[in-house]
Amino acid sequence: MKVIFIKDVRGRGKRGEIKEVSDGYAENFLIKRGMAKRATKAALGQLRGQQRAEEKQAAEELAAAKAMKKRLEDDNTVVELSAKAGDDGRIFGSISSKQIKTALEKQFGLKIDKRKIELAAPIKATGYVSVPIRLHHDVSANIRVHIAEK
Repeated sequence: MKVIFIKDVRGRGKRGEIKEVSDGYAENFLIKRGMAKRATKAALGQLRGQQRAEEKQAAEELAAAKAMKKRLEDDNTVVELSAKAGDDGRIFGSISSKQIKTALEKQFGLKIDKRKIELAAPIKATGYVSVPIRLHHDVSANIRVHIAEK
């Protein structure tokens, strides 16, 4: 019997795949537990429409990420932060991704999740620092952060 997987089934198939499985396995396990449904013409048409909608949404997310990258990497986009520092330019404490996120929102009105800001280690010195941001699994941007002494 041909079935369309609704959920990922380990060792059998992933969500959205169409596979041939034995009748008993399909009826008694997959369909009964809501992991798959019969591959009828109506179900296949619905699956194609759903896949097209998912592709369209993925393309829109990619376009939005590219637009955000262009805005973040603009020459005028420099995030300004200030912190107490010693004579040698080392900061008392450190600058975290949360502080960069709030500064981006206040200064430029850009809302970015702090988990997307990829700091290898917290910033502990004054000056200009390039910080990578993962906007999409295919798109990443670098913003410039200027840490000034209070």
